[in-house]
Amino acid sequence: MRICLFEPDIPQNTGTILRMAACFGVPVDIIEPCGFLLTSGALKRAGMDYIDKADYIRHADWRDFVAARKNGTVPGRLVLLTTKGAEPYCDFDFRADDILMLGSESKGVPDQVHEDVDARIVIPMRPHMRSLNVAMATAMTLGEALRQTDGFPKSEPNE
Repeated sequence: MRICLFEPDIPQNTGTILRMAACFGVPVDIIEPCGFLLTSGALKRAGMDYIDKADYIRHADWRDFVAARKNGTVPGRLVLLTTKGAEPYCDFDFRADDILMLGSESKGVPDQVHEDVDARIVIPMRPHMRSLNVAMATAMTLGEALRQTDGFPKSEPNE
């Protein structure tokens, strides 16, 4: 399982996602350009000392990410969370090698990316609500995907 962030805008969300990914041992792909520097104080505050434990790859742009998928550096099925998706995420059959992709907070993803993904899923919401916070959407979907694939880390109880 992987998380992919397409041109994220808000450093606090990216930091929160990197922290979560570190806790669950899930790699993250960050497709640039970002709306902030990856050395941003806000990113570090949200990610705390977990960012150093996160496994993430920076891709210069969409083409660089596509090339990484083609050469096997980033394997798996690309699953886009989108308000334009038809299948609710809880009804989707996740696989252990899925890449959960989320668009930028302000723009989502362009049509070309929508066309290139393997699946589009949605988090059902009340009518007239635009979208959830990207970190919240990531957490909800990753939790369901890890549950379905028995992908949660196996660890000793905290002492």
